[in-house]
Amino acid sequence: MKSPSARKAVLPTKEQVRAFIEESNSPVGKREIARAFHIKGSDRIYLKQILKELIRDGALEQGRKRELAPAGTLPSVGVIEVTRVDKDGDVLAKPLVWGNDSPLPVIYIVQERKARVQAPGIGDRLLARLSRSKDGTYDARIIRHLQSASGPVLGVYTKIGNGGRVRPTDRKLKKEVVIREENSKGAQSGDVVLCEILPGKHMALPEGRVKERLGPMGDAASLSLIAIHAHGIPSEFAESVIQEALAAKPVKLGKRTDLRKVPLITIDPVDARDRDDAVWAAADDDPANKGGWQAIVAIADVAHYVTSGSELDKSSKDRGNSVYFPDRVVPMLPHELSSDLCSLHDKVDRPVMAVQMWFDENGNKLRHKFMRALIHSHASLTYRQVQNARDGHPDDVTEPLLATVIAPLYDAYACLKKARDKRGPLNLDLPERQIEIGEDGFIKAVHKKQRLDAHMLIEEFMIQANVAAAEALTKKRAPCMFRVHEPPSAEKMQGLSETLRDMNISLAKGQVMKTTTFNRILAQAKDENDRELVSSLVLRTQSQAVYSPNNLHHFGLNLKNYAHFTSPIRRYSDLLVHRSLIKALNLGEGGLSDDEALQFDAIGTHISATERRAMVAERQTNDRFTAVFLANKVGEIFQAKVSGVTRAGLFLSFDDTGADALAPISTLGNDYFRFDPDKHTLIGERTGQIYRLADRLAVRLREVDIVTGSMIVEVEGTESRPRPTRKPSQDKNPGAKRRPPTRKKKKTMPKGKKRALRRRRED
Repeated sequence: MKSPSARKAVLPTKEQVRAFIEESNSPVGKREIARAFHIKGSDRIYLKQILKELIRDGALEQGRKRELAPAGTLPSVGVIEVTRVDKDGDVLAKPLVWGNDSPLPVIYIVQERKARVQAPGIGDRLLARLSRSKDGTYDARIIRHLQSASGPVLGVYTKIGNGGRVRPTDRKLKKEVVIREENSKGAQSGDVVLCEILPGKHMALPEGRVKERLGPMGDAASLSLIAIHAHGIPSEFAESVIQEALAAKPVKLGKRTDLRKVPLITIDPVDARDRDDAVWAAADDDPANKGGWQAIVAIADVAHYVTSGSELDKSSKDRGNSVYFPDRVVPMLPHELSSDLCSLHDKVDRPVMAVQMWFDENGNKLRHKFMRALIHSHASLTYRQVQNARDGHPDDVTEPLLATVIAPLYDAYACLKKARDKRGPLNLDLPERQIEIGEDGFIKAVHKKQRLDAHMLIEEFMIQANVAAAEALTKKRAPCMFRVHEPPSAEKMQGLSETLRDMNISLAKGQVMKTTTFNRILAQAKDENDRELVSSLVLRTQSQAVYSPNNLHHFGLNLKNYAHFTSPIRRYSDLLVHRSLIKALNLGEGGLSDDEALQFDAIGTHISATERRAMVAERQTNDRFTAVFLANKVGEIFQAKVSGVTRAGLFLSFDDTGADALAPISTLGNDYFRFDPDKHTLIGERTGQIYRLADRLAVRLREVDIVTGSMIVEVEGTESRPRPTRKPSQDKNPGAKRRPPTRKKKKTMPKGKKRALRRRRED
């Protein structure tokens, strides 16, 4: 580590202090910084103030020993987990604990020949000494093994001679598993299987035994089963849970409010498996609220059937949420409840937790009232049905409802939209992928979902009901499982600001971040391509929304009080909110227990994790379904948009299907490309060709892997060539495509040693 060479003490700037700490390979103390800049006496107060500001701004972190390091820096000793082996043979790992919004750092395990430590395997947990490199990656030297990987391997079986091999579906597992014929359980080539690794030392490929055959690869059922098994998603209900569900009976009116004559309707996707919510709206007849509206949002009363501490409750809490795949749903509740007694089907009586809300002519909510009621849905409609009716093309079901039910809903939405527009929630239009399965079980189509006014109508009604629930519980000082979305970190905003500057879009330094700020940025984009680029950049700054009993507000929606209330059939968080409302507002039986209230913190952490698990499983399954759909289109040309730029190449999203693919850097043309992580660009040194986020390109589909769901493309109009194998770059542009070295190797040495030697030469 180099110190400034000035003899006379010249007080450093904040940027110089930050740069000094960032260039250090390990955390540094205040004394070391003062010595490096020759700061003495009263000038130390100046240094202390600078460090305080850097910590406050999120640029630095202070460890337990009061040493300073760049934000998101790993400690000098920590626990890591081996994730994969890259194509160069380097073993990579990730930190076991990473309390930061930024991407996980890359950790290379240094394998020293003289070390008396067994070679690590995928999934092993290690205690390691960590040193940071200038490119932000880490070298890890193993101190000891803590835990070896265990558990079954999911993969696709291929028969080879007297036995076969299993290729893992997990991209991080690079080695195939050898299966002897007597351990194959009759598996055939192309079968998706679950196998266990047999004990013993495996010098080459590990040996295993097939435990379960899930079905042929490419079959819709097998594709979703891969995700269910890979992520440990509970898919079977215990007998005790099923028995409780079977014992449930339809609800009679009793003390409930009778809303059966109110023409409530449900509006859902065409393939909806459950119906949580019904809606109704009408002009407010109160003369004091001229131009105002009233609305009712009725939600399935799951709390009536699933009581605290029951077997159904324990199962629901464990699952956390339903998981939706193109061909099936893994429900939070058994079918008898999720698709029958709790689901708000039309023409039958159903118990609900309803909220009636009143709005003024500008869409501001004046008041609300919660009640437990009985409804009789007048129609189960789809978004497309409702939109067609609104656009003047009603069918036999919607025509009788158009003037009395559907039109008032749209008029009420127009009123609520005034307040929404004034509030200014984050306005990112990000289309989702939709996969249609035919009656024969095969994939019929893959396309982007169309967003209709009917979707936004229901979304706004649900948001208002969610706000009312959070406000009611906050007013009563009752426990609430808030939906929390925190503002972007200062570090992410700094990166966004630098990128926007190159687009002549200004973002004032240090300004308080609001959703309206982001919306103004989006409005400054000069064309559609720039708008898509800015939308992508803004999305990357956002944190993950979570569940918490602590009200940290919802940044994206620009709301102070927000909780999920409208989907208790598929989200445990909503069921907790229902129970708390029942207790706080004295709405009868099924309220929140005292023990349950004390567990809100732990439950919030758990259901946030199950939500992330579901999101990953759903995304990976959609990737596999899409890969199967496009497998016979290899060689065809597609229009695509750059959705990500990395040192490995370009990630692209197909315009028509939303499919994701990688264009490796070697396919981008006969040039050497430098990766600029701050500007999200790859720049050709010879041609000056620049690839950036949101660029639209014509690409040729080159390879489809239905096992992992990955696809490889090449950019049309470029002359690609084989790329020389390279180690990770150590300069300011990590991972850039660089000129091959002219110096020949004289002798071989361990990879970790080579990397360390190269860094010492650069220093």
